Amino acid sequence: MLSIPTPYSFLPSLRRMPTVSVRGPRSLSRPVRNGRRHATRTLATVAEDTFRIPLIDFGKYMNASSTAEKEQTAQDIVRGFTDVGFIYLNNHGIPQETVEQAFQKSAEFFRLPIEKKSELAWRDPRANRGFVQVGRERVTQSADAEEIKQLREKAPDYKESMEIGRDWDKTYKNYWPQETDAPGFKRTMLDFFQTCHELHVQVMRSIALGLKLEETFFDDKINEQYHNLRLLSYPPIKRQLLSGEGQARAGAHSDYGTLTLLFQDSVGGLEVQNPHTGQFQPATPIPGTIVINAGDLLARWSNDVLRSTLHRVVAPPLKAISETEGVTPARQSIAFFCNPNQGAEISCLPTCLVPGSKPKYPPVTTEEYIVGRLQATYM
Repeated sequence: MLSIPTPYSFLPSLRRMPTVSVRGPRSLSRPVRNGRRHATRTLATVAEDTFRIPLIDFGKYMNASSTAEKEQTAQDIVRGFTDVGFIYLNNHGIPQETVEQAFQKSAEFFRLPIEKKSELAWRDPRANRGFVQVGRERVTQSADAEEIKQLREKAPDYKESMEIGRDWDKTYKNYWPQETDAPGFKRTMLDFFQTCHELHVQVMRSIALGLKLEETFFDDKINEQYHNLRLLSYPPIKRQLLSGEGQARAGAHSDYGTLTLLFQDSVGGLEVQNPHTGQFQPATPIPGTIVINAGDLLARWSNDVLRSTLHRVVAPPLKAISETEGVTPARQSIAFFCNPNQGAEISCLPTCLVPGSKPKYPPVTTEEYIVGRLQATYM
């Protein structure tokens, strides 16, 4: 078993990450120190000097000609997840037209009459499939069902979603609209599911390298595609509906699995919490990128070396419709929740344990953890 003296010792001599300029609370430039040639970078989504969402050029990993070249990008990715828990991924290999097609078919689905969508209603946390109407879900960090019920009644999440799993599952089936109601929807989403899984495999390989594991360490632990593709629609909301205590389009929460691949439209609204200050910072959409965050099971696997960061969705700026009332624009996003295999045991990785110490968490299977969280989240 390989042990390391500190959780960060597998990140020696990390390179500075590429420059990116995005709107946020403030931007910051600083030189490289230690006598090296000065270079400047603009930091995305800054809460303080040590908290920022880095922009990663994944093409450098995918097109690398050697393991050493791959390791450079792998270190940047792992550093992003240790410092922030979030990264922007650029040159990720998913064509823009593929993403646009998925968004188009998602929008067409949510425009269906509520009666049609309700026929496909979400029923079981073990299946985690189907349509979820506005107000049914209340995401939160709480695992107490009664507390979540009270939160849902007081401040429900103003969004609707469609949950899609692997289509060949022998036990749990997806709920698909009729082809005449949503032409091309099923084929588009099945193809997109597979495309996202393939990217997940590549990113997990980069994480394995960054953690000083074999590059294919996670391959046989994520090959069952026990994932969830979530289509999200945030309808326009009047100001008065967002003025209640604790109200948001989606409350503060962490995700459950290994990684989440988030595809945003230009409206935005995602905010990431700085764990040092408790403040939330906008994760402003950057065209052509995917926002990726580490989930709870990856944090547990890494003994919290990789951070599962709280985040939420807030309403964008209001458009005035009268002297006293405003309304938010509609927002779309697509989240691909990547998970380990259903029965995979999640226990501390050998390179993430300080010699002489004990893991922070007991072993748990993927299904035990995720189903437990989902049971408390939904009505």
